[in-house]
Amino acid sequence: MLANPWGVDLTDRRNLLKVASERLSLVRYVFLVQIEDGIASAAQRASLEYADAVLIGWPETDAADVVDVDDERYREVVEQIVLMEDYIDRFRTMERDNDIDGMTDTLIRITERVAHVRRAFQPSFLLPTFAEIRRVVQDEWNEDMGKIDPDGDAADDRAQELTLQQEIDRVAADSAAAGAEEKR
Repeated sequence: MLANPWGVDLTDRRNLLKVASERLSLVRYVFLVQIEDGIASAAQRASLEYADAVLIGWPETDAADVVDVDDERYREVVEQIVLMEDYIDRFRTMERDNDIDGMTDTLIRITERVAHVRRAFQPSFLLPTFAEIRRVVQDEWNEDMGKIDPDGDAADDRAQELTLQQEIDRVAADSAAAGAEEKR
């Protein structure tokens, strides 16, 4: 028997579809918050893109293309939900330990479990694999990194910003001095 920490009606098998999407959405958000201060690696970007791809257009439990699952398929769904929860527990530990690489890999594992659940209930919906998404994201990453100029265009931009700020400060100082002169 499946434990029910989510408080949903498990007599309606389709509610596991809802549980899976909500759990992945939460984990994805936590992961995003953890990596938002830095530059996301290709693996981190790909794991987020994979979660997004699995969640995109998530159906309501009563959608026309959501099917009822037989007992065997339901057991498989329950197995995937149990595995998902196990990975979520690991994810929590990694978050506490600030293990971003571990969280990245675990987000992929959680997303895979959720993809299995979605395929069971919505078999006509095409889902990409992580490998497919990883290839696209890696190509984008390589292209983005190729645009970085190690010779320092960013330094030139910063120098121009400083020059502009110095000019603004000079004009402000002149204006303040002229205003003080008029008051005398």
